[in-house]
Amino acid sequence: MSYVVDFVNVSTVGLESSPVADALAGLRANEARYITNKYAHTFTVSPASEQADAIAWVNRVLAERELEIASPPLEATAFEAGGIRFAYVFYESGLAINVMYTIEDGGKRAVGFKLSEGMEVPAELAARFKFARQNSKLAGTIRGSFFVIKGEY
Repeated sequence: MSYVVDFVNVSTVGLESSPVADALAGLRANEARYITNKYAHTFTVSPASEQADAIAWVNRVLAERELEIASPPLEATAFEAGGIRFAYVFYESGLAINVMYTIEDGGKRAVGFKLSEGMEVPAELAARFKFARQNSKLAGTIRGSFFVIKGEY
């Protein structure tokens, strides 16, 4: 069952099993606010079991850097807005991964990692990425990193 993410009244719906559910809900709401404001797109997520294609696409892109996320995915979404293909996966650990893939050749293509407040950097990312801090009214302190996609997906 899909869920429209409300960034005014933040809810942990679908994220209850996360040890940092409140912070992850704030992070999800922060992403929803960005997408809604920048692209006028309603940010809707579904349980991971209903988003196998989106999760598989994200995993293929991550494989470019030989990355495999240990935490189980809770929710995901995939959509196109502004000539960009987006995918978001929210993990039980509090990690959120987004893929931004401009459809036209030569556009921006990157993978972003965001850590919910209160979670440790996952072992699979710790030695390979440095995380910058960003403050959010919805999510508290978010730590984030990214890499540029080189392959075609």
